[in-house]
Amino acid sequence: MITSARIRDDLRPAGLDWITCLRAPAIQALAQDDGPLQFSLFDERNLAEISAPDMFPGERLIVCRNRDLADERARKREDLLVATERELTQVQERVGRKNSRLKSAADIGMAVGAVLNRKKMAKHFDVEVADAYLSWQRRFEQIDEEARLDGVYVLRTSMPAEHLDAAEVVQAYKDLSRVERAFRSLKTVDLEIRPIRHWTAQRVRAHVFLCMLAYHVEWLLREALAPLLFHDTELNAARAERISPVAKTEPSEAAKTKKATNRSTDGHRVMSFAGLIAHLGTLTRNTMRLPLRPKHRFTLYTKPTSLQEAAFKLLDLNPVRVQ
Repeated sequence: MITSARIRDDLRPAGLDWITCLRAPAIQALAQDDGPLQFSLFDERNLAEISAPDMFPGERLIVCRNRDLADERARKREDLLVATERELTQVQERVGRKNSRLKSAADIGMAVGAVLNRKKMAKHFDVEVADAYLSWQRRFEQIDEEARLDGVYVLRTSMPAEHLDAAEVVQAYKDLSRVERAFRSLKTVDLEIRPIRHWTAQRVRAHVFLCMLAYHVEWLLREALAPLLFHDTELNAARAERISPVAKTEPSEAAKTKKATNRSTDGHRVMSFAGLIAHLGTLTRNTMRLPLRPKHRFTLYTKPTSLQEAAFKLLDLNPVRVQ
């Protein structure tokens, strides 16, 4: 979402700072032989800060290399290469059949193009097509060039170092997952911001504002009710134990135990946020009336379950008093 055009036209005029990630072509440009991104930076670390004043004047660049991510990308690429070769072999066998309809160069090219487009591997193969003929080979130099950048990503930010150091920039960018979860909750999971049944700009803005306000309330509820949810309540401690923010954060032992037993440390049943809210909704207030005294009414509350009592204690409220 944050492109160079958005930075130039929207963020800078508004005086806003940003953190974004460079695309592959920009990273390749930085990793040229005479570029600022040299792989010797990662000999003893997986995080470094560089500058490229010609390409990104006045901005900071934080380069990271995740070895686990590199291994995963290499595995996926090899799987796709093998799968592509398997399907190309099937096309080649069809071409070689005696009574095959796949003989013209145009038809063979369409069949090959369908395979390469489906697997997104066209850039890694040299294909030769003619009438009743098909051959291919891998572009090993191109594959090696791409593999050189496996696990490497570069963060671009305007935030001054005195506000966020390199490690904090990386963690802030990885916290993008929280923003993505908020968008999912707003759009589909909890609040369903659409359809917007308003037709004037002012009312649309008011509708969106109310949905964002509702999500803020939800976020506060999730934070308060975390011990009764599947949330990792010791996430900050787990992050502190990492060697580098580039490394993956492993769940804490408390989170693993909670997930394995479906129980909190206090022995309460652990639920999803939606499930817990639905359970709290079963606590009701009943207005009672006696047949012999029809004008006399009194209020009777259902007895809260132990889970409801624990939840309201975490929220620091008495549901009876807020009726």
